[in-house]
Formats: sequence, structure tokens, C-alpha cells
Amino acid sequence: MIDTLIIGGGAAGLSCALVLGSGLSKPFAKDKHVAIITHQKTSHLQNALFNNALGLAPGTLGKDILSQGKQQLADLYPKVQQIEKEKAKKIEKHTEGFKVTTNKNEYITKQLVIAVGYTNLLTIKGLESYIEPHPRAAIEKDRIWLKNTDHCIDNGLYVAGTLAGWRSQFSIAAGSGAQVATDILTTWNNGKHTKVHDKVKL
Repeated sequence: MIDTLIIGGGAAGLSCALVLGSGLSKPFAKDKHVAIITHQKTSHLQNALFNNALGLAPGTLGKDILSQGKQQLADLYPKVQQIEKEKAKKIEKHTEGFKVTTNKNEYITKQLVIAVGYTNLLTIKGLESYIEPHPRAAIEKDRIWLKNTDHCIDNGLYVAGTLAGWRSQFSIAAGSGAQVATDILTTWNNGKHTKVHDKVKL
């Protein structure tokens, strides 16, 4: 049983995983199981070049962020399970939350975060009823979003990044993933608003 499963290893998915991973040290989250399906082949970061993203050195490549992000997650928060070389194919409601079927396995999770790209090539079955034209993309680009309210699609089902209706900007997608993570931490903490910060020890 997984407490939270994230689908997508791009900016939103990795950001969500990092914030959740940092929260696993909290007493209310110590027994939680977080996993991420780190499929990245269709991430828009593969071809990205960053000169205008705060905190990134000019000239940073998106493909490097993808690989370094997975390594950062593994080094800092090894309790977060990284599921490699699998692609989500189907999502179904389950008595415990959701059943996610990939090209190789099935997973049961209490909470599910969809953090894949916003192209109309989305092939995950079970999400069709939530798909609408993207509200912040040019019509000719034929982008989609999963209709949601504050990242929540349904009870326990979240969406993050461009697929949540945000513009295709790295910092926006990463922030969206972090927002979803803090919302999940808040549910784990019995509704008490929760965020996780590291501070310099003086």
C-alpha cells in the first residue's frame, strides 16, 4: 500500500516528491510510503534551456535538471520510492483509493498525483472525464488540462504542473508540485496547514 503515488518525473512531479520526502521526518508522516513513477521521456524539460529561472545558473539544461533531480531525491530522501522504466496506462478507483496500472505492474495508493505534460497525447485511461481544453495555452497548440479546484480533481486525486491548468514555465510547474505536496502534508497532519523548510543552523 502506497500513501501517495506521483505519476511523472518532470518539474512538477519531482518538486512534489522532494517536498513530500522532506516531510517524512515529521512525526505525523513517519510511517507514510511515497512513490513516484519517474517517466521523463515526454517531459518538456528534455529540450529546455534556462536563462530566466531564479536559482538556476544561466545556460542550465532541462535534461540535466531531470537527471539531477532524481539523484537529489535519491540522495536526500531515499525513503521516496522511485519507480523507473514504467509508464502509467490506467487509473481506476479502488476501495483503498486508486489502482494504477503501468506497462509492468499494478499499484494501490491512497492518494494520487498526476504530474505529466499537458499535450493532447495523454494516454492514461480513466482520466477522460476530467479532460478539457487548456485555459492558459494558445488554442492552436491543442493543449489540455484536468479540470480541478486548487489542484484537487476528486477526493485524493490531485494534478500538478501544466496539466493543472498552469502555463508552461519551469518555476510555475515546480511551484505547483510543491503546492500539492504541502496540501498532502496538511491532510496527513489532520488538516493543520503544513509546510517544510530547512534552515541554516547558527
